[in-house]
Amino acid sequence: MTPRRTFIAAAVAGALILATGAAQAQTKWDMPTPYSDGEFHTINVRQFAEEVAKGSGGQIAIAVHSNGSLIKHPDMLRAVSTGQVSIAEFLLGQFGNEEPVFNADNVPFLAAGYDNAWKLYQAQKPILEKKLQGRGLVLLYSVAWPGQGIYSKEPLKAITDLKGTKFRTYSPLTARLAELLGASPTVIQVPELPQAFATGTVNAMITSSATGTSSKAWEFVKNYYTTNAMHPKNAVVVNNRAFQGMSAANRKALTDAAAAAEKRGWDLSRAREQAANKMLADNGMAVRAPDAAMVSGFNKIGEQMAGEWLKAAGADGDAIVKAYRK
Repeated sequence: MTPRRTFIAAAVAGALILATGAAQAQTKWDMPTPYSDGEFHTINVRQFAEEVAKGSGGQIAIAVHSNGSLIKHPDMLRAVSTGQVSIAEFLLGQFGNEEPVFNADNVPFLAAGYDNAWKLYQAQKPILEKKLQGRGLVLLYSVAWPGQGIYSKEPLKAITDLKGTKFRTYSPLTARLAELLGASPTVIQVPELPQAFATGTVNAMITSSATGTSSKAWEFVKNYYTTNAMHPKNAVVVNNRAFQGMSAANRKALTDAAAAAEKRGWDLSRAREQAANKMLADNGMAVRAPDAAMVSGFNKIGEQMAGEWLKAAGADGDAIVKAYRK
């Protein structure tokens, strides 16, 4: 081979190597999530990332950053919308003040229990996707938290027994719930719950059995009512520009893994609730479902709060509730 032909052959080979390398270049994404490694949502996210890597043949690598270590929860929506990160998980209700549609699953007693929570999600989903698209985002999947129940020091014979109680709340909507129950809303952080109950700062609260077990509620309160008042959801979203920049095969790997994560996540949530309810009972708490009269009373409050939410959410809220109640 002449020197000229050798040079041409080498150049062609080099170009082929570069082209192959570019085709196989790995996409690396950092993914913030607000929750700890032990939380079932984070466990699910990590498995999702593993399945994306497998489904894409290693072309997509998602590094999960748990516990708000990369980006704090209040900043996650902006970060993924602007492309600071390409993918993220956050609690939809965290941004309900920015977009009322995100708060649909935070309205107490609008959709009590997992079956109703799933039905509400299906009603909310098309509008939720549209709102996220307006922020340059694609919804990959969404998973509910365990249901929120009522804790009280004394057994409840009726919801009127909550009138006059000092009621621990954690959001504007739970504070409004306390007001409608005739209770005094008091914001208390989870680590402060034992002391707050011990000192009489609060004597009732609404939160999940999962939070009850993590805070050892049996040490300061004796009654838990499985009202399943609402199931707030987390959402996993991807920046649309990053999503559209992927190959069709890699987009499919991402959405296939997301579909599996959504189903798995709801199953994990149900299991977490059941295990937590059992742990409360095993530690001496009275865990019971509210009776029919209590359910009716809670539902009336839910109707009022839904009406108030609808005023904020407007036509989008009307469409969600109409589809949910079909």
